[in-house]
Amino acid sequence: MSYYLKLILGDIIQYRALILHYSASFSEIFSYTACRQLSQMFLAILFFHTSEFILAIVIHGRSNVTLSSLLISAHYILAMIFSLAEYIFEIVFFPELKEYWVISNVGLAIVVIGEVIRKLAILTAGHAFTHLIRTHRHDDHRLVTHGIYGFMRHPGYSGFFIWSVGTQIMLCNPISVVAFAVVVWRFFAKRIPYEEYFLRRFFGRDYKEYAKKVGSGVPFIN
Repeated sequence: MSYYLKLILGDIIQYRALILHYSASFSEIFSYTACRQLSQMFLAILFFHTSEFILAIVIHGRSNVTLSSLLISAHYILAMIFSLAEYIFEIVFFPELKEYWVISNVGLAIVVIGEVIRKLAILTAGHAFTHLIRTHRHDDHRLVTHGIYGFMRHPGYSGFFIWSVGTQIMLCNPISVVAFAVVVWRFFAKRIPYEEYFLRRFFGRDYKEYAKKVGSGVPFIN
């Protein structure tokens, strides 16, 4: 009888130890590291989308702007949920992975750089910058080649690509870094040729000459 009692007590102690272990692990979600990194992520997302919406209103007028200017799609939400799920899983089971502050801070710097590039693109292009691809030329649509557009044809896309990957580097999310880079790149690999088909129709030889001199701004997309 005492033998079985010892077994039961041993199991209870083991289960209690496991519970304490996982309780301690889940407490990492509320650690300084998690609070700081997730706060930075939340603020980066909040600033990106609200500033996009505000600039769209300032440039195009409130009557011409819809909630689509917030640039929040179903795919985008799924990507962010995946990113958050990865972060929570890793902070619980591999908390040391999130302690690479040099990498996290580099990611934060990349987020800022991407944000600056995109906002410069919007401010430089003005009315020529829209969130939807124009398939018909408007009277106010002009070919912008000065400022940041002198260094890349699509600084808005380049900025978003840099920003999105930077958010995952900031979170030290290795899987999402690769996933975001691949998914966003593939999106622009399709979108840029489609958009430039119309730009060549709108601006003809001027755009062809411009495209020869200036790269797209997104890696490996001419």
